[in-house]
Amino acid sequence: MGLGDVYVKKVFDTVSSKYDFMNDVLSLGIHRLWKNHFVENSVRPVLGAKFLDIAGGTGDIVFRIMDTIRRQEHIFGLTPRSLEGTQIVVCDINKNMLEEGERRAIREGYFDINWVCGSGEELPFEDELYDNCTISFGIRNFSDRPKALREAFRILKVGGVLSILEFSHVTFSPLKIPYSIWLSGFLPQAGRLLADEESYRYLAESIRSFPDQETFAQMIQDAGFSFVRYENLSGGIACIHTAVKTGPLNSKVENT
Repeated sequence: MGLGDVYVKKVFDTVSSKYDFMNDVLSLGIHRLWKNHFVENSVRPVLGAKFLDIAGGTGDIVFRIMDTIRRQEHIFGLTPRSLEGTQIVVCDINKNMLEEGERRAIREGYFDINWVCGSGEELPFEDELYDNCTISFGIRNFSDRPKALREAFRILKVGGVLSILEFSHVTFSPLKIPYSIWLSGFLPQAGRLLADEESYRYLAESIRSFPDQETFAQMIQDAGFSFVRYENLSGGIACIHTAVKTGPLNSKVENT
């Protein structure tokens, strides 16, 4: 683990117990709508599939995956007590985040989830094991993003789908200046009021320094994925990237 990784781990050790609140501050609460859209329209979970959520310690995405599958089953008049045949795994390098997720799962009644402590850059899983791999607001914190993307490619089955939700670069011109002021001014001030200015300053910088939509889409394609697409949310404040593991040949990047 490099010095950058140690610092990131320290940040998330600090914010693990208030991670959802932190996301509310970062997104003004809109992250909940983004995540719902992400799961329902990009991940599109189905019963019997194998899901891996990387850097998903608090469980936000896998809980939504489980809820979506259960709603589908109810539509068909089925009320399964468990998600038979479905495998759901959360992998996070930060034990505090995982523990927070496990506590929340017990409190809110989400069971049959495997919680694994591991790095997204060296996943502790076999090749071609999962149907879906998700990363939500986590990839920007990886020190070696190309390696993490190659690892996601490795663990996905042929035909498997990678779905990534992340803060991105504003594309709607009227939002650019207000958003920049919000990142540079509001977030550090919010952190100071919350007695955690350093963590919030890091989070703001991690958003500013993340590659733009096209650059990141190309990184995904370079990792071996095909049919790379992205969808801007809220004028580009966040973005969903999706891609498919089909084999060694890649297709062009598509902007929707």
